Amino acid sequence: MSAAGRRDEDGSVTPLIIGFAVVVAMLVGVVVNASAAYLRRQGLNSAADAAALAATAGIQGEQVYTSGLGDRAHIDPAAARRYVADYVAASGIRRRFPGLTYRVRTTENTVVVQVRTPLELPFRVPGVESVVPVTGTAASVVVVSD
Repeated sequence: MSAAGRRDEDGSVTPLIIGFAVVVAMLVGVVVNASAAYLRRQGLNSAADAAALAATAGIQGEQVYTSGLGDRAHIDPAAARRYVADYVAASGIRRRFPGLTYRVRTTENTVVVQVRTPLELPFRVPGVESVVPVTGTAASVVVVSD
């Protein structure tokens, strides 16, 4: 092969290497962002679980001392919201998760707590918002047994 033939191919690998580097950088960004969102969701699930347990424990304790439980404890929606609000205020989870909001739903014997907070993603990836909402949900059931 002549020296002139090799010169024509000089630099043809450079765009390929740059392209692969861009793809790898984007993949790293996606993986880091997905990991951050996953970890935030795990933390929110734990916070929601603790809030739901605080609500059912408070309601169960309140009913034991006031009227007895019978076969099942009855969940008072206003009391459940109050116990969750008390837990959120006392636990400091708003400092851990800035912008945290929560919603409490109840059934006859279940408290469901959904928490939501914005997450600023560590890496900017084209086509993806830089701040995304992350939610966590947990439920607690009060069943009375012998």
